[in-house]
Formats: sequence, C-alpha cells, structure tokens
Amino acid sequence: MTQGAGQGPEAERTATLRDFRVPAYVHETGPYVGGVHPGNAVPAADEAYPEGYTPTQRDLPVINRGDTLQVPVEPVPAAPVPQPATGPGPLYVVGDVHGYLDELVAALQEQGLIDAAGQWCAGTTRLWFLGDFTDRGPDGIGVIDLVMRLSAEAAAAGGYCKALMGNHELLLLGAKRFGDTPVNSGAGTATFQAAWLLNGGQKTDMDRLQDHHLQWMARLDAVEMVDGYLLVHSDTTAYLDYGDSIEAVNDTVRETLTRNNADEVWDLFRKFTKRFSFRDEGGADAVRSLLDTYGGTRVVHGHSPIPYLLGEVGSEDSEEDTGPAVEGPHVYADGLAIAMDGGVTMAGKLLVRQLPLDI
Repeated sequence: MTQGAGQGPEAERTATLRDFRVPAYVHETGPYVGGVHPGNAVPAADEAYPEGYTPTQRDLPVINRGDTLQVPVEPVPAAPVPQPATGPGPLYVVGDVHGYLDELVAALQEQGLIDAAGQWCAGTTRLWFLGDFTDRGPDGIGVIDLVMRLSAEAAAAGGYCKALMGNHELLLLGAKRFGDTPVNSGAGTATFQAAWLLNGGQKTDMDRLQDHHLQWMARLDAVEMVDGYLLVHSDTTAYLDYGDSIEAVNDTVRETLTRNNADEVWDLFRKFTKRFSFRDEGGADAVRSLLDTYGGTRVVHGHSPIPYLLGEVGSEDSEEDTGPAVEGPHVYADGLAIAMDGGVTMAGKLLVRQLPLDI
C-alpha cells in the first residue's frame, strides 16, 4: 500500500475487511479526507512502493474542489482544427478526466475539437483519451456518454475519438461485478466496493451505470501506438507482465475481464494502480524498457498528477493557495515520457494537447 509521510510502521500493514467500513461522508468532506494532505498521500521521491503493494488505502486523496477557490473562466471556442489535404488528421491526447464533465467540455472547445453545442467539429482529427473517466468528480457517467457520442461523430467525419483503459475503469467494473466479494489483495483481503469508495467512487455514477457503459469499458485497449507515441494510462512497467507486444497486452487484459475472476481482475487493477516508475533514478531506463518491447520513441501517460511528479502540491496552510499551477504536459525521463494528468481533481488543469508538443 502507499505509505504517506508521517505514518508509522503500523500504517504499513495491509488493511483487512474491517478497515473498509468507509463512512458515508468519505467523498463529501474536504479539502483532505481523513486529514491527509495531498502531499502526504504518495511516496516521496526517494521512497519506493513496499513489496506486495496493493491499493487497500486511498491511492491519492479525494479532494472536494468546492473547498478550493475556483475562478470560473468561460472558454472561448477556438476555430476548428486545420485539416491536412491528405493523410490522417492531427493527433490530440486528453489526460485524466475523473468526472469533471464541464472542465472537459471547456478544454475540448478551447482546442477547437467540439463546437459551442458540444458537437464534434474537428473533421479528420484523431483524439485519444488516456483513461480514468470516473470517480472523484461529479459526473463520470456523463463523461463516458460524451466520449462515446464523440466517437461516433468523429468516425462519421473521417477522424476518430478513442480511449484507453485506466485503473479507475477497472475499479468501477470490479465494484459493479464483484461488490463486497473478498479478494486476495496480495497481502491480506480486500473488496472492490471498499477500494472504489476509498478512491472516490460516486454513488450517482453507480446508480446511472448501464450495461452499454460496462461493455464499452471492458473492451478498451490498455496500450496503443500512434505516430511513434506509446500511449498508456499508468506510469508503470507493469504492462510488461501482460505480454511482449501491444496486441498481446490488450488481448490478455480483455481475456482477464472476460473470465470474470475477482482475484485476477483485482491483480490487474493493482498493477495498473502502480505509479512513478519513470520519475526517479532509473526512470528513463524504465521508459526504455517499454519502448524497446512495444516500439515508439516516447511514452505518453496519465494517472500520476503532474504536481506530484514535480513535488509541487497546494499548501494546506496557505489561505491564498488556489491549487497547483499546471499549464501543460510535463516532459521528463530524459525527454522520453510525457505526463498528461494535470491534476483536475485537485483544482489543477484538465489537459487536452496536440502531439507533437510545441516545446
């Protein structure tokens, strides 16, 4: 499990089922649930995940954006994306959305991908979402509905809108399929339902979840290659455990979900929840291990908010703090990795950017 700063050895044990009796207010209070400051919710730069890491505590804090000063900005819709005379359209990627539908719509409009009515207006443009559509934010199902609709509209216009499997898609699928069924977490017992609540599961999303949402999530690819960019959700080398080719990884993930075995799906979720493999010493080599296996020149990922990768999070004591200042993607690991999670759940920025980056 993730060990936060200031926690003693007792906190290193894996939680048991009784630890998962989460109060109803778990995602209504703020700004830091359980008094955990965001900066203490993940390992410091010189710490590693303990052996047998398992997400049986909150992986990142569930922050109520309403408790952070917000400055509403009306997006000015950009002109539609210029289209090439021949060949595929421009390539865009989207970081973690986590239920923030309004912020997503504003970001897509700002880039000229959808019009004022929320309809696809980008022609042959190719748009990739890097996963984590639900949890923590207010309208995860609304986000999925929008992405599904844009997928149809983009295809009709000669472009496409596609999405990757994130760890929160696995978490929501597991919570729906297995609920309170005990699973072997690797160092104790846990349940998907409890982990979902701990990591920002929203009752309104579960209530509105329908079969077509579940089928769509279960069919998502885990890894893709586009224009030399290796697209993944998580900044981890755990993908290597599932195959030595992109096709093999995607087939293995889908087959695991099809078998519907709670322990197997939990292990998949657990591995996709790991993070920071590219951040510290040896990070560039970790990226190269993926590129050498699957191809490509750079890895593009979401999952780990850029403020954590930079060691910059909002101050709990500052009255003037308005959240982390994230203006764009973070390029690191000797220039081999591009991080796209701007930290929208902590009043950061929901990133939608064209590749290659203009840097």
